[in-house]
Amino acid sequence: MKQQAAFVYSEDQLSYKFSDDHPFNHLRLKLTYDLLQKMGAIDDKHVQSPRMATDEEIGLIHDKPYIDAVKAAGEGRLSRGIANNYGLGTDDTPVFSNMHEAAALLVGGTLTAVDLVMEGKSEHALNLGGGLHHGFRGKASGFCIYNDSSIAIEYIRRHYGARVLYVDTDAHHGDGVQWAFYDDPDVCTLSIHETGRYLFPGTGDVHEKGSGHGYGFSINLPIDAFTEDASFLEVYENAFKEMMEFFKPDVVVTQNGADAHYYDPLTHLSNSIRAYREIPKIAHQLSHDYCSGRWIAVGGGGYDMWRVVPRAWAMIWLEMTGQTHLLNQPLPSSWHHSWQARSPVQLPEDWSDPSDMYPPIPRRSEITDKNHKTLNKALFHIRNEKK
Repeated sequence: MKQQAAFVYSEDQLSYKFSDDHPFNHLRLKLTYDLLQKMGAIDDKHVQSPRMATDEEIGLIHDKPYIDAVKAAGEGRLSRGIANNYGLGTDDTPVFSNMHEAAALLVGGTLTAVDLVMEGKSEHALNLGGGLHHGFRGKASGFCIYNDSSIAIEYIRRHYGARVLYVDTDAHHGDGVQWAFYDDPDVCTLSIHETGRYLFPGTGDVHEKGSGHGYGFSINLPIDAFTEDASFLEVYENAFKEMMEFFKPDVVVTQNGADAHYYDPLTHLSNSIRAYREIPKIAHQLSHDYCSGRWIAVGGGGYDMWRVVPRAWAMIWLEMTGQTHLLNQPLPSSWHHSWQARSPVQLPEDWSDPSDMYPPIPRRSEITDKNHKTLNKALFHIRNEKK
């Protein structure tokens, strides 16, 4: 019998760890899973262990010399100079022991989610350990060793012959996924992100639309710094719906970075947790409206791992499983008690953010208008084709 949703998780996924003080910390996976458990929102029947991706599967996107370099680096056999040529051993992506195995497990988790959905065993599947969207064919970038989303999309195309819409709401542009399919008409990438004017990776301009047969199937919405919930959601919902109507995918893959929140230390957007309730709600509805509910979701960025990420990511699971009524209750006190001593900040007690979380944005109307114009510019060719 097909289940409603599957949660791909294992504590082994926490082995993807650069250092104790690196901003990318997969302890956030455990924080999220523990929150769901203490709410009574998940049990063992929902949880699927991730498998390890094979070299052949990773090679769907990454070059063999790069895979070999990652293995060698994780075994202490790669010189600093050669490592740096592959984007390894940098401040963003330091070398750590067994890094190939840790990264391959995250890829395998996303492939596990793919197979559950594409084989009809589950309507939806969530692998929060994935979403590493900056990795390139022969180079690590931005905390990402292997690009699990790109591998998963290519895997879907080859094994299931399906058309894929990839939707990325991370504050950073989903560059690695975009460039992997830039000339592919069977993959559409939609990225809503903070403008690259002041933020890594600096790409994702509205004019990056694809090339060759893939022209028109890369959609970028670079939104202004300090963008708030209403403007973010207007851009996201309208672009998502119009791309579903235009592209007609067989399956949707969403990347759910939680770093567009005001509290995030690495970005400059002003979303509240309210946006993270709406993002999966819209994805859920559209997946049922246009592709029989086939929806695979992964994690991504999110560097306030105490106050933001557990709530934002738990909301994806609650939406997938029809348990959003639980958002009307306070966060479990037992979760608070388990983690407050380790947290450097006061943990939230409920699902909402303080009404005075930040001072009023003086350029709100200007930012909203600019984002609206960006939306119209990004979708101009789509709307013209539909006329």
